[in-house]
Amino acid sequence: MVLCKPNFIKFEKCKANNSKLKKRKTKNNFYLKTRNIPDSQLIYKKINSNLKLPHLNERIIELIDIAPKDFWGAQDTHLETIKKYYPKLKIVARGTTLKAFGEKEVLDEFEKRFQRLMLHFTRYNTIDDNVIERVILSDGQDERRALGHDKILVHGVGGKIIKPMTPNQQLLVDTMEKNDMVFAVGPAGTGKTYTGVAMAVKALKEKQVKRIILTRPAVEAGENLGFLPGDMKEKLDPYMQPLYDALRDMLPNEKLEDYILKGIIQIAPLAFMRGRTLDNAFVILDEAQNTTHSQMKMFLTRMGKSAKFMITGDPGQVDLPRRTISGLKEALLVLKDIDGIGIIYLDDKDIVRHRLVKKVIDAYKMIENND
Repeated sequence: MVLCKPNFIKFEKCKANNSKLKKRKTKNNFYLKTRNIPDSQLIYKKINSNLKLPHLNERIIELIDIAPKDFWGAQDTHLETIKKYYPKLKIVARGTTLKAFGEKEVLDEFEKRFQRLMLHFTRYNTIDDNVIERVILSDGQDERRALGHDKILVHGVGGKIIKPMTPNQQLLVDTMEKNDMVFAVGPAGTGKTYTGVAMAVKALKEKQVKRIILTRPAVEAGENLGFLPGDMKEKLDPYMQPLYDALRDMLPNEKLEDYILKGIIQIAPLAFMRGRTLDNAFVILDEAQNTTHSQMKMFLTRMGKSAKFMITGDPGQVDLPRRTISGLKEALLVLKDIDGIGIIYLDDKDIVRHRLVKKVIDAYKMIENND
């Protein structure tokens, strides 16, 4: 072993000109002299056979549900920034695995702050040099305050801030935090589904649940699924598109596809819920006004341990055959007095789509009321 610079490394060839070395032995030590270098630049390296190397601890950290390319940065720029703050550590990253070597005390401090960096990335989907500096140099108070911000649900793709936009949306969020089952009822454009998906993503990121399940009844709007081209997934995907759209706002495509592939996020028609017990999941039933009595009862009884259920719908947009009772309307009457079930009504004031949407809804209301 050779003492080279401040570290101990295995010696084979001199790095200068890749030349071989001459050895000159003294009483207890070897001295290595490089060839073809002027006397003024002679490099002597001492090897002591009795020298003891310091013990280096190893720490292995895995990036969980984090895209390594985004976390390490282009050409590992973020990784290099992290290394600058820990010159006493040897830090190597490959894929989703980071290895750090050094003294235990330094490793403990590094791991604690690195975990904070991962938490920041999981929450906000991004980090940069300023974030790295703040997390590594601070005591964590700023990060805890930021993570505890009540109104922000999710930092979406591109840093988009997703939070309740109206008092009723905030009431929906508060009610969901206090109850395991919540009905969100209101006209189109009031953000029922979008807010629900944001709460589900937040719960997943904070590890309150292990998976997200999004479902809606596949009402054929005049078309029979059997006559549509493609396999079952291709036939059903158009009906699930609003749910995909919301998720794409909140999760990078690579992560979303990975979650779907692993079953962490599941999007399926309501009929696929039959016979299942949904544990440790945030489950959203969208377009619930188009469920029948038996479908709604079947869905509500799927609830398992540590599960959150959210049911969204607009009683004014029922597409069921005439004389068929809407499962949503019935459930609102049957379950309204049960403790642990919350019901939130949103109205025209909560519409967050184009300003014309509210006017369209009001115009149709006048016709419907006259009828």
